Amino acid sequence: MEENGNVVPQEVKGWNWGAFMYNWIWGIANKTYLPLLVLIPIFNIVWIFIIGFKGNEWAWQKGDYKDVETFKAVQKTWNVAGIITFILSIAGILLYFFFIAAIIAGLANSSYSSYSY
Repeated sequence: MEENGNVVPQEVKGWNWGAFMYNWIWGIANKTYLPLLVLIPIFNIVWIFIIGFKGNEWAWQKGDYKDVETFKAVQKTWNVAGIITFILSIAGILLYFFFIAAIIAGLANSSYSSYSY
């Protein structure tokens, strides 16, 4: 694919955690504005995956990088931040469900123990 004369090298293609997790912020920072479509409700559920998959290509086409190494160095920061945010998000969701289950179990146990037979 070629846009503005920028052929996307094979080394650039691939998943970008930064684009996936920071979608619209990443898009503005990389001068590619398709990620702003993530602001459309419901559509955004699918669109974040497209951004994660195609983000590197869009950023390469819109950026003026000297070489692939420079591009990868810039995107590495986004990728690390994206992976850390993803892991923390999953951990937060799991903790949330764990605490809800613990509260429900505690309430169920306290209601059973208040009955005397």
